[in-house]
Amino acid sequence: MMQTFCIIFVFQLLALTGATESGIVGGKDSKPHSRPYMASLQFNNKHSCGGILIREDFVLTAAHCKQPQNMTVVLGAHNISKTERSQQRIRVAEYHPHPKFAGKRDYDIMLLKLKNKAKLNKYVKTIGLPKKDGKTPANVNCVVAGWGQTGPQKPASEVLKEATEKIQFNFECKSIWQQHFNVNHMICTKFDKKKGGICQGDSGGPLICNSKPQGITAFTVQNECNNPKYPHVFTKISFFLPWIKEIMKRKGNVA
Repeated sequence: MMQTFCIIFVFQLLALTGATESGIVGGKDSKPHSRPYMASLQFNNKHSCGGILIREDFVLTAAHCKQPQNMTVVLGAHNISKTERSQQRIRVAEYHPHPKFAGKRDYDIMLLKLKNKAKLNKYVKTIGLPKKDGKTPANVNCVVAGWGQTGPQKPASEVLKEATEKIQFNFECKSIWQQHFNVNHMICTKFDKKKGGICQGDSGGPLICNSKPQGITAFTVQNECNNPKYPHVFTKISFFLPWIKEIMKRKGNVA
């Protein structure tokens, strides 16, 4: 009992953070343009969050990535510090955070309607969504990717990086994150400090399992994103599929 009390007490002292302004710790540089669905969400030409292109005119990301300034989505990028010929920069026309998102941890998912359709080519492609209520079993290896920080208090990465994380059992996530973890709406992962994983700035980026995006990067522990005691948490895409499809249908079909 005393041990449990200590864990809860320490946990309450830790400030949670979303991975805004975040990046991959450890991991490796992605092969250029090997993940053509990846989006860099930027304000004033500065990377803030990640996202994935799920239709020519829609990017899926985390709701906490929304800011008062106008957002630009950069597609087809590998090195976001350069103006690569492969890049497409498209302004966001409409923001659709989940209506139940209240600025905290739950319902942390958002659709971005692009002002213009992306031009699909070998550098820019959409990624298909998982099946509704599809389950990803524990201990499956998944890939995370982003341009976030390369460590606590370290700068963001200029090139896309990726790392492998392993799906964790829900009861393990719940025991650590307590009331912050919603078993129905979230997935969490365990990771190896050497192999790396997400950090601040990777928010909104994907958790890819068996070539499908199963999660959207949601939160880690502030300033300790590389602490394996605290599983990384992702919004579970499959739970929100009806909402995603309803928004995209309501906003018109792509010709």
